[in-house]
Amino acid sequence: MVELDHLLGVRGSAATVVGSDNTAVTVGSGTLPIFATPSMAALAEQAACAAVQAYMPLGRTTVGMGMHIRHLAASPIGHNVSAEAVVVAVEGRRIEFKITVHDEREKIGDGTHERFAIDAEGFMNKLLLKKPKGAH
Repeated sequence: MVELDHLLGVRGSAATVVGSDNTAVTVGSGTLPIFATPSMAALAEQAACAAVQAYMPLGRTTVGMGMHIRHLAASPIGHNVSAEAVVVAVEGRRIEFKITVHDEREKIGDGTHERFAIDAEGFMNKLLLKKPKGAH
């Protein structure tokens, strides 16, 4: 088992520009052309991945296990949005992050995110056994 306690305090970030591809109306989470909550969640996951991937031993990665986010303010098309993830807890292979998201003017979101450290090859091999219903 890989020890991950050294990850406490590690930070990662990710950024995007609000465009037609990541608005609520486009992703189906609302009817307005504003930064979508699912897009904010994806940006938060990108920040968390950026925080820890360089620390993963060869052949290991992390997968998302859960997220609790609050979308506090709307961001219009054209605004720059950035997310920061900080490792706040490690329990075995479970890594917990504190998430904050800002646009050019203000904090637009916050929350927590959990990831689980895995062996990538073993994970994908198990997935190959998970065949769609009706497949032979």
